[in-house]
Amino acid sequence: MSVPVEYDRTQPHQFGGALPEPRSFEDSAAIILPVPFDRTTSYVSGTAHGPRELLLASAQVELWDEEMQADVHPRGMFTLPELDLSALALEEAIGEIRRVTGALFDAGKFLVTLGGEHSITSPIVAAAAERHPGLSVLQIDAHADLRDAYLDERHSHACAMRRTLEFAPIVQVGIRNISAEEAVLVPSLDTTIFYDWNMRDDADWITRAVDALSDTVYVTIDLDGLEPGLMPAVGTPEPGGLSWRELTTLLRRTFERRRVIGCDVVELCPIPGLASPNFIAAKLVYKLLTYRATAGRDR
Repeated sequence: MSVPVEYDRTQPHQFGGALPEPRSFEDSAAIILPVPFDRTTSYVSGTAHGPRELLLASAQVELWDEEMQADVHPRGMFTLPELDLSALALEEAIGEIRRVTGALFDAGKFLVTLGGEHSITSPIVAAAAERHPGLSVLQIDAHADLRDAYLDERHSHACAMRRTLEFAPIVQVGIRNISAEEAVLVPSLDTTIFYDWNMRDDADWITRAVDALSDTVYVTIDLDGLEPGLMPAVGTPEPGGLSWRELTTLLRRTFERRRVIGCDVVELCPIPGLASPNFIAAKLVYKLLTYRATAGRDR
């Protein structure tokens, strides 16, 4: 079976660099799709460089995961070339993301998409929800992203979850920035929010977050959901946020108790001369691949 999508390509940077066992699309369990899309960011731009810097940093990630006592790379991780959307209007770009990711879901692959800005999430969820009825979404983020439009644009990154709600309910974790407009709407929306300021008042908040999800889940991780001291390379960092241990515990339990069919990691805005955020983002992607491979839940 060949790659089931056609688009203009350049030679990709492979996740993991020169892996000891290079794999093909056909025999890889997981597909990594870089989408360097940066069209609507409103404060600090640069997320178009995120996928490439993450992939370059991934060559330094150790393949043995000490937490899971596993090296999952022999299951196959195939990196597609960057999906270049630069020549398309915004609506066309959203449609192309939906088409390409839909074809990858149809191929039976576990899909990890690398952004780029958060607006890429809603078309991926749209494609996933068409193929997985009853899908829900776990969002890790500093921002609610529930505006219906921002600066007159409905596909803005600030509206990413409002557009996603058109296809699936959401559990939002780590939220610590929400507008008055969004706060008024929350009770009428199909979303469950775990606010950063008080979610830890319940020692079992991670279990409650996982319990709020349906059996089939898509995970979207905006890197500003992490503490800014750990992850400063984002466009709009917010005080507070998840620690590495909180994030990985939440993800591990989600993979263990739910059927996760795909993920994205978005909003890495590389800082010249500062390599650590790129490496942390790459480490996070390998954690997602490891949790998926060791969860024991079939697609």
